[in-house]
Amino acid sequence: MSVKILDNLCNGCGACVDKCPFGAVEIVAGIAKFKDNCTGCGACGKACPNNAIEVTRKAKPKTSENKLDGYKGVWVFIEQRNGKIDTVALELLSEGRKLANDLEVELAGVLLGENVGHLAKECFAYGAEKVYLIDAPVFKDYRTDSYTTAICEIINIYKPEIVLFGATNNGRDFAARIGVRITTGLTADCTQLDIDPVTRLLRQTRPAFGGNVMATILCQNHRPQMATVRPKVMKMAEPDYTRTGEIIPCQTSVKEEDVTTKIMDIVKNLGNSVNLQDAEIVVSGGRGIGGPEHYHLIMELAEALGGVAGASRVAVDSGWVPHERQVGQTGKTVSPKLYVACGISGAIQHQAGMKTSEIIVAINTDPEAPIFSIATYGIVGDLHKVVPLLTQKVKELKATA
Repeated sequence: MSVKILDNLCNGCGACVDKCPFGAVEIVAGIAKFKDNCTGCGACGKACPNNAIEVTRKAKPKTSENKLDGYKGVWVFIEQRNGKIDTVALELLSEGRKLANDLEVELAGVLLGENVGHLAKECFAYGAEKVYLIDAPVFKDYRTDSYTTAICEIINIYKPEIVLFGATNNGRDFAARIGVRITTGLTADCTQLDIDPVTRLLRQTRPAFGGNVMATILCQNHRPQMATVRPKVMKMAEPDYTRTGEIIPCQTSVKEEDVTTKIMDIVKNLGNSVNLQDAEIVVSGGRGIGGPEHYHLIMELAEALGGVAGASRVAVDSGWVPHERQVGQTGKTVSPKLYVACGISGAIQHQAGMKTSEIIVAINTDPEAPIFSIATYGIVGDLHKVVPLLTQKVKELKATA
């Protein structure tokens, strides 16, 4: 907004001085004057009893329709390691197929690496119609500089309207850099994606304000619309290996001598890491376990079921369970065939990390606990009594099987 003093109406009453939140108005020779720190907020105009301050709302610059013209199609970054596609990329292809169908456009994968062209077949099986292939020794291993530059270059050439990335270490590292370079937005850690049927915009939903609300974000004036999605949030479709598509080889300006980092060696962590995300059965404990000395109940049930033990944020923050076992918005996202929540109330932050599980069993003393609203089966009771009984029964059934 812009503001202007109408000298013929101003009587220097000072009402505008008192109302200015920035102290940017003063009375000089009986007339109101603006200081250099005036922001044009218009508060003074509302306060003036004589209508002596003219407030004009500046028209927002119109976004040229031509600026968004030519952007079409849905892209998924195909993250791969050692010639194997990361599961989250296949999940995003499955979700991207739905978005592309709603928009009636093509779905494409973006594949970078060395000698990775054979992976295109798997992309086609999960719904892609095209694969943009960047295949060169400089892309053998992920490096921020090389991947960012290459993807920015092909985005500027082919102009997709939507680009999706997995919220992995690599995806989080360079998706935001791409957004900055090509001047567009990025919504991180989305839990839901869909197309607005009227505007055709991508509705990007994610937890906000510490997970207490779900915010839907739109990118109206810039392209492409970009989002990251955590692993196990989207359901993976059944692959159809009879599908075929088009491979589009792409050239980039990236040269090895231009990349500022060198990978000398890759050391895998072979320690006792917990693989929650790929587990088909997860048993998690929360505040209700009461302390670290009782977590063995959770681990024993998980072991009996052939699954992995997890935990809620409360149990982790209390120091009862290591962070690597945390399930939820600030932990791991899981989507097992069976999820058993023991002593977990089911706050939205925890639900964000496990609500896509096929079967959810909740054990809690509070019948009004939010976890019961998404549970397939609920047991109202003390986990210290219920869990040992379940463990014993599972062992008995396995022994007689």
